[in-house]
Amino acid sequence: MGYLSNGFDERNQQNDLGAVVRSGREILFQAFNWESHKYDWWRNLEMKVPDIAKCGFTSTWLPPATHSFAPQGYVPQNLYSLNSSYGSEHQLRALLQKMKQYKVRAMADIVINHRCGTTQGHGGMYNRYDGIPLPWDEHAVTSCTGGLGNQSTGDNFHGFPNIDHSQQFVRKDITAWLQWLRNSVGFQDFRFDFARGYSAKYVKEYIEGAKPLFSVGEYWDSCNYNGHGMDYNQDSHRQRIINWIDGTGQLSTAFDFTTKGILQEAVKGQLWRLRDPQGKPPGLMGWWPSRAVTFLDNHDTGSTQAHWPFPSNHILEGYAYILTHPGIPSVFYDHFYDWGDAIHDKIVKLMDIRKRQDIHSRSSIRIMEAQPNLYSAIIGENVCMKIGDGSWCPTGREWSLATCGHGYAVWQK
Repeated sequence: MGYLSNGFDERNQQNDLGAVVRSGREILFQAFNWESHKYDWWRNLEMKVPDIAKCGFTSTWLPPATHSFAPQGYVPQNLYSLNSSYGSEHQLRALLQKMKQYKVRAMADIVINHRCGTTQGHGGMYNRYDGIPLPWDEHAVTSCTGGLGNQSTGDNFHGFPNIDHSQQFVRKDITAWLQWLRNSVGFQDFRFDFARGYSAKYVKEYIEGAKPLFSVGEYWDSCNYNGHGMDYNQDSHRQRIINWIDGTGQLSTAFDFTTKGILQEAVKGQLWRLRDPQGKPPGLMGWWPSRAVTFLDNHDTGSTQAHWPFPSNHILEGYAYILTHPGIPSVFYDHFYDWGDAIHDKIVKLMDIRKRQDIHSRSSIRIMEAQPNLYSAIIGENVCMKIGDGSWCPTGREWSLATCGHGYAVWQK
């Protein structure tokens, strides 16, 4: 079966939540960073839509589009207002129309773990939402963050009222809001922010209610470390992400934080980390590639926050890895548009190889070498690659060099 174009026929998917995941031929684009709110963002992106489409991205993750107490969008207040620091509702709708025209799906950033109140209520906290749509009272806020609701079903996001998803009225309102984003505003895909903050079973309910074509959750917790650095074995870390995906009824994918953590240590001269004891890739990708969204950086780990950045001098080795491997790769705005044309074009070349050779989320992989300074693998039938400064190339005259750069090379048949 050939690689499907960006114009995946949405009519066939409307009643089939799993179609995109089953196809496995997604390449995601994170279309913002931590500072994007300063730059007339919806208009900026609208101009880039033709390039985003031409490069082969299937889904573009936009920053939170609703009114927020903080300019980046992650402290939402009035969920039904689409006027944000990224631009006006009119500008957003123009962007979404342009994306639809170019057959790139729009992914909404769904921030429903916490919500900033408008009015002081119980305990003097801002835990009431008077005067705006969804005028919840203190019973919508978890008791552990100052409300009169139940205990949280996940981890607390400190400093703001956390939403109590165990309340039926809350879930009914959130589902209706998600349906509005999906059917009226025009978002097709969802990214669930801070997915550790509430039970995955509610994500399942929201996906079933609003029917996004594709969903991904941010289940981010710490990898396993010892006194000397990162543990070789990260099985418990990837198992926690798998447990979350299972909790969503397997309807959502998840960002592969395990692969990110291991890969950014590996490229510093520890490429032996890229083969687990069973001979598989060591991240979520090695266990459940059809649900693993691989990435190098995002607005939290990289950008100006730089909480856990990928080593900047190894970015292309990182993309050579995730864009040739199983899983669902995602490319970060900064690397693609802010780090120069040369890096942009090298990433596009890797994407092009992935598409032309029909590498997908479930492609087979044989890891050939995993030494401190050399990693190599054969993916599917027609692609092989290496990263690191060790010497390696495939045997057989059928292989030709498809692309290479500092620290990486990719061959194809």
